[in-house]
Formats: sequence, structure tokens, C-alpha cells
Amino acid sequence: MAKRSTPSTMRVWRYASAQGGLENNLKLHESEPLPTRKPDQHLVQVIAVGLNPVDYKPAEAPVIGKLAVKLPATPGFDISGRIITAADGSSLKAGQIVYGASNINPMAGGALAEYIAVPDEIIGPVPSGLSPILAAGVPVAAITAYGSLDGHIKAGSRVFLNGGSGGVGTFGIQIAKAMGAHVTVSCSSRNAELCRSLGADEVFDYRSRPLLEQLQEATKNGRPFDHVVDNVFSDPALYYKAHTYTTPAAKFVEVASGPTLCFMKFALSANLTPRILGGGKRKLVIFVSNINRQNLDKIAALIADGKVKPVTDEVFGMSDAVNAYKRVKTGRAVGKVIIDVSSEMQ
Repeated sequence: MAKRSTPSTMRVWRYASAQGGLENNLKLHESEPLPTRKPDQHLVQVIAVGLNPVDYKPAEAPVIGKLAVKLPATPGFDISGRIITAADGSSLKAGQIVYGASNINPMAGGALAEYIAVPDEIIGPVPSGLSPILAAGVPVAAITAYGSLDGHIKAGSRVFLNGGSGGVGTFGIQIAKAMGAHVTVSCSSRNAELCRSLGADEVFDYRSRPLLEQLQEATKNGRPFDHVVDNVFSDPALYYKAHTYTTPAAKFVEVASGPTLCFMKFALSANLTPRILGGGKRKLVIFVSNINRQNLDKIAALIADGKVKPVTDEVFGMSDAVNAYKRVKTGRAVGKVIIDVSSEMQ
């Protein structure tokens, strides 16, 4: 990125309502003042923004969305960027290229702007050898994948990832393999080769026949799973019937959570209904990623060592943010959808 003086105004995307879909309410504001940083914040020129379901699902949730997101709001949480003014006392310096989160509140992260003020503890140096554009798609997905596996599996564990071709799934396959696990994933047939190329040992096509049936069949053949990560939340029966395809000590980690009434009903029922009355017979873990310097550095090391590589679906320009969100919401994105903010600033 060429050097340039810091302007007095910037472009920023905002929405005042999410009714009818966040993407249908986004408006580009062309001349907004730059944010004023606090002492513990960096002023960062945004290079790129990686999109996540948390960008729009809370805002679109009836009732709950109004409580969770203060309007008007700017979407986006994952970023890469260049530090313009460093936070007081930080080990990071002006001019350094960083990646991480834009805000401690993921539900209205504020990333989709040309400049943002970012707390020091939630960004870190971009992984060595990785393009800053691609780095923007890493933080939430990679840290979620890592946390859903770390401490739960070991070398030789049999792991099932429901949803292998999305942002979290593509990282999850690689991280689980780096930990020495045998990895089975679900995806559509068109994405099967991608999942295998990332290290998946077995691929179940969820469209060919019921996924639960395929999981139970594997167990009947003497191959029960030691750990399950659900990246999709497509079928609560996968949890309630987990005892039919997992080992007794297996855990079921749900990462596709959100502040919707449907998910909240599931979570309450799964945690409160006794087993004897139809409750789940495996431990349910609802996982929420924790973006901090330590976790960002762990992921950066895996990428620098060549054990993990980001998978990118498509890169959109800053002015094309509406179509970027439309792409994410199709549910067919393979890997991450990214918005290149900086190119249009040249």
C-alpha cells in the first residue's frame, strides 16, 4: 500500500434497520469524520474486512436484535489494517500491518469503514507470508475452529465436523489434522474434493441421504466418533442422537449459535431436559470465539508453519459491500468472503 497522508474524512457503511435483511438497508456514507481513538486504542487504516454470520444474524433477529445492536450501526468484525497511530504503551507500532477484531462487541463491530479505532488487545501482527487481504478472513473462523478442538482431541481421535467447506470448517479440517486427528466432514458433493485437499479423511454428502444415517452407519462399522463440532446447526437431532454415533466420553461442540429464539430454545432444552426424559446423552458445549493477541498469535504460527492456509471464496470491493453480504447469505460460500477496503483508497 502506497504511503499517503491521513485524510480528515472517510467512507463508512451503516444501516439504520435490518428489517428485510441487513444487505437491503446498508448505505455508504462518503464523508464521515475519522474516529477519535482512546489511549488504549490504535487508529487503524482498514485494508480488508472478512465477513461472518455474526455481522447480520443478531441484527436481523426479531426482538433480540433490537436489544443486541444499537442503531445506526456499521457491520463487520474481522479486519486487517495498517496502524496509523499506536495505542499508548503498545508493543505494536505505527506502520505495522495487523489483523484481528475491530471491536470487543462482535454484534456491531464497526469494521466496514476506511478507518477505525481498535483496542490493543484484540489485534496482532499479520501471519508471516500471508497477504493482508486474505488475513482479514482469518480471525473469527480460525480461532473458532481452534477453540472447538483444542483440549478436546488428541492424536488418533476421530472427529466429525458438520460443515466442512465454510469458513470455520475449512480451518477446522486443517487444525484437526495438525493435531493428529482422523477427520470426517459433511458437505455437498461439489465441495468434497476441496475438503479432501485440506486433509479430510472421509466426506459425507449430506444431500445424498440423511446425515444422521451416515454417522450411525460409520459407528456400526466400528468407527464411532470421539468429538463432534457442529458448524451448521441444521438439525438438532444430530445432538440428541449423538450417543448413537459417538463414544461415551465424546463432546458435542456447537459453534453455529446465535441470538435467535430457535437456537435459544434448543440450548435451554438441551441443557435442562434430563436424559431420562429425552435430553441429550452427550455433553453439549456452546462455543464462542475469544479474539485476543494470544489466540491470534497461535493461528499466525500455524499459518507461518504451513499447517493451515485460509480458503477464500470471493473478494469484493468496498463499494460492492451489498453484494458481498448477499454472497455470504446464500450459504454457498466456500471459505471466506472478504471486502477489499483499501484498493479504492489509492
